[in-house]
Amino acid sequence: MPSSITGKIARKYMAHFLDSTFGGTTPSWYRIGADLEEYNVEMNPDTELKKNILGETAFTHNGYEVSGEAEPYYAVVGDALFEKLQNIIDTMANDDTCKTSALEVHLWDGDETAGFKAVKQDCYVVPTSYGGDTSGYQIPFTVNYVGPRVSGTYKNNTFTADT
Repeated sequence: MPSSITGKIARKYMAHFLDSTFGGTTPSWYRIGADLEEYNVEMNPDTELKKNILGETAFTHNGYEVSGEAEPYYAVVGDALFEKLQNIIDTMANDDTCKTSALEVHLWDGDETAGFKAVKQDCYVVPTSYGGDTSGYQIPFTVNYVGPRVSGTYKNNTFTADT
C-alpha cells in the first residue's frame, strides 16, 4: 500500500468491512467487494423545503437513513460471512441476529505503520434474496447502518477508537 496517495483516489482505497462474528467478543473484519463492481453507501437524507405565504423558504434536515446494497455476493464454503448470512436465511432472522458492525477504512489517509483513518458504525445485514444463476449460489444483502459513527484507526485488522 503506498504511503502517500495524491490526486484522484482509486475506488479500491475506500475499503468496506463487516464484522463477520456478528456480535462476537473480538471482531473479525471481512472486506466486502471481491465480486462487486460497485458498492455505494446511500445517504438517503430526509430533507424538506417549505415555502410560506411570505415567499420565504425554510429548510429542514431530519438526518439520514444510510444503507448499502451488496449484489452479487457469492457464497463460499468456509467463509465466515457466508455462514452468518446462511444462518439468517435458514432461521428467517429479523432480530439482533442480523446485527453487526461496519467499518469504513480510508486507505488513502495513513499508512501500514501508523494505521489508516477509519469509521465504525453498527449495522443490520439483511439478505434480500438467495439462489442465483449458473455462475454460483448468491446471497445479495443490504447493510442498514444504525447508531453513532465512531472515528478511529485501522491497523493489522484491528480498529481502535479515538480517545
